[in-house]
Amino acid sequence: MKKNTLMALVTLAAFAVTAAAAPAPWYWWKSKLNGTRVCEQVINGEGWVKDSGPYKDSHCTIPGNPGE
Repeated sequence: MKKNTLMALVTLAAFAVTAAAAPAPWYWWKSKLNGTRVCEQVINGEGWVKDSGPYKDSHCTIPGNPGE
């Protein structure tokens, strides 16, 4: 019985942590090859560098971190 209670508490704690998580911020990334800029949450590969950010929206127009 105690093992089941412990497992239930661990499961509830895991759900509570994920429910409080905010989305990832957006950044402008710039290509090293030709200077093209894209608004993405993660880097596109080795040939890209972070240009500016973070932003709250997918158009990189609202500065700040999501969830603030």
